[in-house]
Amino acid sequence: MKQIPRSDISLFWEAFRKGNLAERAALILSSWFGSGLAPFASGTFGTLAAIPFVAVVNYLGKVPSSVFLVMLCAIAFWSAHVAGRRLGVDDPAEVVIDEAAGFCVSVFILPLTLLSFALGFVFFRAFDILKPFPIGVIDKKVKGGLGIVLDDLVAGVFANICVRIVLRVIG
Repeated sequence: MKQIPRSDISLFWEAFRKGNLAERAALILSSWFGSGLAPFASGTFGTLAAIPFVAVVNYLGKVPSSVFLVMLCAIAFWSAHVAGRRLGVDDPAEVVIDEAAGFCVSVFILPLTLLSFALGFVFFRAFDILKPFPIGVIDKKVKGGLGIVLDDLVAGVFANICVRIVLRVIG
């Protein structure tokens, strides 16, 4: 498992203070409203912080879920790119909007149950951490906001498929 070194949180706040309005918005969004500033396991905290948002959106139905997912992905690509550039790091640990988007994919159009969300969380985090093919290749080869987010979206797809299989097997 590849560990991304944790940057100094003070650098995040310095970048925030010195940034223009768009850069500040990107830093807030990319850190998923500050959850990425957790002192350890920022990806897990970002995923946990996404659960209430994703649950509410899934409750609204397929069309709102689809619109939300598309919007979240677009915002994630943009904010991750701007935050990475502003922080001067390819894949800053503070950027966790990719985890929020990946988790959204992992439970996309699944039954709104504690079991489906728990399975989505576990499978998504496993794929995101272990990075099996092609997730690891994407993580290493694709740069910028696209690279930060794309590997998590693919991990979300893998997780969604696994959740569907488990739910089908257990009936």
